[in-house]
Amino acid sequence: MFLPRLCIERPVLATVFSLALLVFGVVGYSRLPVRELPDVDIPVVSVSTVLPGASPEVVESQVTEVLEEELNGIEGLDIITSESREEVSAITLQFELGRDIDAAAQDVRDRIARVRRLLPEDAEEPRVAKIDLDAQAIMWLALSSATYGPHEIMTLADRRVRPRLEAIAGVGRVIVGGSNREAIRVEIDREALAAYGLATTDVVAALRRQNVELPAGRIEGTWREFVVKAHGQLSSPEAFARLVLAYRGGAPVRLGDVASVRLGYENERVRARFNGMLTTGLGIVKQSRANTLEVARRVKETVAKLRSELPEGVRLDIAFDQSPFIRRSVAEVQRALLAAAVLVVVVIFVFLQSARSTIIPSLAMPVAIMATFGVIYFLGFTINNLVLMALTLSVGVVVDDAIIVLENIYRHMEAGSERRQAALDGSQEIAFAVVATTLTLVAVFVPIAFLGGIVGRFFYEFGISVAVAVVVSSFVALTLTPMLCSRFLRPGSTASRRGTLGRLARGFDAAVGRLSGAYGVALEQVLAHPVATLAVVAGAFLASAALFRAVGKEFVPTDDRGYFIATLRTPEGSTVAYHDRYQRQVERLLDETPEVRSYFSVVAIPRGGPGKVNTGVMFVRLKPREQRRRSAAEVIAELRQRTRAIPAV
Repeated sequence: MFLPRLCIERPVLATVFSLALLVFGVVGYSRLPVRELPDVDIPVVSVSTVLPGASPEVVESQVTEVLEEELNGIEGLDIITSESREEVSAITLQFELGRDIDAAAQDVRDRIARVRRLLPEDAEEPRVAKIDLDAQAIMWLALSSATYGPHEIMTLADRRVRPRLEAIAGVGRVIVGGSNREAIRVEIDREALAAYGLATTDVVAALRRQNVELPAGRIEGTWREFVVKAHGQLSSPEAFARLVLAYRGGAPVRLGDVASVRLGYENERVRARFNGMLTTGLGIVKQSRANTLEVARRVKETVAKLRSELPEGVRLDIAFDQSPFIRRSVAEVQRALLAAAVLVVVVIFVFLQSARSTIIPSLAMPVAIMATFGVIYFLGFTINNLVLMALTLSVGVVVDDAIIVLENIYRHMEAGSERRQAALDGSQEIAFAVVATTLTLVAVFVPIAFLGGIVGRFFYEFGISVAVAVVVSSFVALTLTPMLCSRFLRPGSTASRRGTLGRLARGFDAAVGRLSGAYGVALEQVLAHPVATLAVVAGAFLASAALFRAVGKEFVPTDDRGYFIATLRTPEGSTVAYHDRYQRQVERLLDETPEVRSYFSVVAIPRGGPGKVNTGVMFVRLKPREQRRRSAAEVIAELRQRTRAIPAV
């Protein structure tokens, strides 16, 4: 093969090859985003439609069934599910894995446009969204105060906090929820309305007709003109109460005669608290390709600046944060990668017993690993646990080819060949064996990238990363390793030296010799009894199959993330006050739990429309692992046990 000869004859070229791969990898590594798991597009589209004031039965018949009938025939549709609840129709469409999610979402929008006219006039425009893991908030902030009201806190969040957060590089959007904006609330008295012979539709029609601000044109003079503004939009409860609904016996029937009009909030069914205090939540959603850790760091820096700028008595706290767990898990895998590299170098030195013989193949590791980062950057991958696990696994593999090449060159040197000639002959002899070994390993790992289902999507980056590392290590073994051997490799080992190191090396060689002898005896016995050997192998296979069925299985292993999310449900038909009473009891349990750092509690959290008042969610942050005695799983188990004593939960 020409490649080893070329690099031996042109050592600068071989060096440039490896340095170019290193630089390529360093640049890619510096630009790769960091996340917990690979970026996977799940082919699921959701359709949510809000019909204000409608019961679940009306939503089912007038919205859900109409949309389901039209969406049923979309190409590539695998499963369609729907939920009709008060005011909200939620339809989930799961497509085949090979279906392009963007094209599927567009097909859904086209189908909905066909039947939009069949939906009730009061129904809001159906919202079509792709189920995107990156669309979930990576952080929640809590803006609260003991001196300001909910409306003032919401105004601060809208006008001062959210614009600053949205300006951060990598932030896609900021969700604001919890406390409410002020609004005029009209609570109709049914008996009074019936006494005047009016219906709710008459009230709605009057509000739409009279509470509107229309363009009024302009007044033009000879030299000047004026824009006319008609103040038709009402702004106070008193103004709404004076609104005329109809005339009975020549006297006007006003809204205040049939309803109670007061200043309230847009949605009084949602309640949010941070550590028991009413709050406004701000959810940080990062951009799809943004680095989670970098976005979280910039948000924390901005929060620190905002705290000094907010009015006295207003607090801005981090209520929920995924980044510490991602940082910790990635750091743990990186440490495992580094430890594996050190152990590989130690093992190579122990067996080769020469510093030069150790350094030459060990150089294949950083070049192969770093070059892999460069390749996966251009493939659109990320630094995640599966990619780092792939590189950790490949650390011991990437040095194999270099060791094979070095050992063959060393054999030629022991046979009396000059160092340069030994490098030429040894690398030429072993080149095709190195290529064959590389292709075998690639053939083992590349199929992992083509597994079916969601698991296959997640392991795609794993298989490709291992294959790239192995291919690059083969290239290094055929370029850099022969060149270094032709310049620096010397015969001899530590065992030939005097002193303590020499005695240790000779003792190790003797132990390896005894192990080889024992292996030879065992091999003779195996060859002499083939039937018994096959029976043992078959028994081991059957035992492994039985253990595989007995061992528990899960998609992602349970880990102590430093936080957990709790969902609380009360019986259907519960009022918001009824549910909130029991959710406060659970919050008191959290206050009594020493491992809990903070919690963010929401009642009737909106999901594509008005939330269910019998459902609550709590985002619970735990203290750092070194500051608590129990793990997250143990804390959750205790809380489950204690909440069993709360009725109706």
